[in-house]
Amino acid sequence: MNIRNKNASSEWWKTGAIYQVYPKSFCDTTGKGTGDIQGLIKKLDYIKGLGIDMVWLQPVYVSPQNDNGYDVADYYRIDPAFGTMEDMDELIHEMKIRDMHLMIDIVVNHSSTEHQWFKEARSSRDNPYRDYYIWKDPAPNGGPPNNWQSKFGGPAWQYDEGTKQYYLTLFDKTQADLNWENEKVRQEVIDILTFWAEKGVSGFRMDVINLISKDQRFPDDDGSVAPGDGRKFYTDGPRVHEYIKELNEKVFRPYNIVTVGEMSSTTLEQCIRYSNPEENEFSMTFNFHHLKVDYPNGQKWELKPYDFEELKSVLSHWQIGMQQGGGWNALFWNNHDQPRALTRFTNDGEYRNESAKMLATTLHGMQGTPYIYQGEEIGMPDPVWNDMSEFRDIESLNMYQILMDRGKTPEEASHIVKVRSRDNSRIPMLWDDSEQAGFTSGTPWIKIDERYKEINAKQQVEDPNSIYHHYRKLIQLRKEVKVITDGTFTRLDNAHPEVFAYARMNEEETLVVISNFSDKTVQFELPETFVEKHLIEKDATLLLSNTTDDKKLTSSVELSPYASHMWLISNAGDSTNK
Repeated sequence: MNIRNKNASSEWWKTGAIYQVYPKSFCDTTGKGTGDIQGLIKKLDYIKGLGIDMVWLQPVYVSPQNDNGYDVADYYRIDPAFGTMEDMDELIHEMKIRDMHLMIDIVVNHSSTEHQWFKEARSSRDNPYRDYYIWKDPAPNGGPPNNWQSKFGGPAWQYDEGTKQYYLTLFDKTQADLNWENEKVRQEVIDILTFWAEKGVSGFRMDVINLISKDQRFPDDDGSVAPGDGRKFYTDGPRVHEYIKELNEKVFRPYNIVTVGEMSSTTLEQCIRYSNPEENEFSMTFNFHHLKVDYPNGQKWELKPYDFEELKSVLSHWQIGMQQGGGWNALFWNNHDQPRALTRFTNDGEYRNESAKMLATTLHGMQGTPYIYQGEEIGMPDPVWNDMSEFRDIESLNMYQILMDRGKTPEEASHIVKVRSRDNSRIPMLWDDSEQAGFTSGTPWIKIDERYKEINAKQQVEDPNSIYHHYRKLIQLRKEVKVITDGTFTRLDNAHPEVFAYARMNEEETLVVISNFSDKTVQFELPETFVEKHLIEKDATLLLSNTTDDKKLTSSVELSPYASHMWLISNAGDSTNK
């Protein structure tokens, strides 16, 4: 095994792993039913035990919580629901003691309408803050200025009775889009970032950051992307790269900040630009194309079985494209906006253990920085929802009504919401088998998964063969095996109906990952050219498996349900790879 020099690169995040914390559902230390910063401090050793290098903490700023903190009312203060600035300082200090980094969410495409900027802006048309937001006169018929639709449903414009103009809201009606054309807005953002960098934060996750530059004509959409949603007029807009380069120059580079841009409806070519070091923008990017493979015609709020071949093709396309273009991927199956991948793509019942490990191995063998969403490392599935009263997410509640307005029955609408809701990933972390799963001593803000007696972190940490320890091994391998960072990607499965297989190759070694995404035992044949080139029967070492048998890599591999194996091959003597 080619062990890397751990001090070889200052870009430590290329060999690191990042753990995402949804604070409202992580750990409650007060009994109020919602998580807090002290809860994260309490669990730092648990996260450190995984081998995590950085924690991404989602918004804990002052907020009316209409969109669970992504509607920020004050970027410089901690919401009392989560604690105090002293708690935040303690968190940063405790993480540094453990040689861990803190990444925070920066939400600057929009602010809450409760932010003082917006309160000033709506007070009169000539207020100095008016131009901090995007205001337009009504259309000739008195309606919205154009036909753009909110991503949460309904028109993307809200009418302000006091000043007789509309303001833009691409998300919730209480999230007013900021006007990045205004240099003062951009300076405000630089000031916010600098404040947190001075605090000791070393990472920023930039929320829907590729939407900040709008086409200043604000034209009606012709429906060529999606019916009337306007996406093409504000996605990867005309000045977006200019704006991000300015943030990089003023804050990211001077403070050595690790950054990840959340990219909404973007392209491979754009993500290469955003994350190629020569462009001086972001360290890496999130894209979501692999999580749309169960969207019929791109429609999130319709259902179909996921397309396995499309999933493999999308992941492979981005692996190859980003590497060739010099970009860097943020790798993930799960986050706070998605149902759990375990339920979505595999079997979360009989084969939950195998499935969770299989998904982890498949992702962690790829190039990029892996993000682990709280609970993923213990195999948390989607909960079983009983009725609509259990949901809290504003998008889900809006869409339930919209679906019924479109002709769905209450049963049909609720079924779609149960499958698609962001609340699937937002239920509380399952810590142990005590009451309320150890999350709170009070009444939780959202339901607890009833399976916490069988699925919880305490049980996982104590079991050396658990999903938790499988993740721990994968995270360690990334730090040790150089080919996981720099190897080229080659797909090996040739559109196999149940198997995803790929290789990662550099001059010294080859990594092979073969995963069965089905509940059947299947036989997989490696391509003849690959077998001949790598002499695998001599040189392959099994690095990790989710089955108990010591699986040898041969030209034909039998895979039990949801089996996944990772091998390393020395390329010594292989002249074709020199």
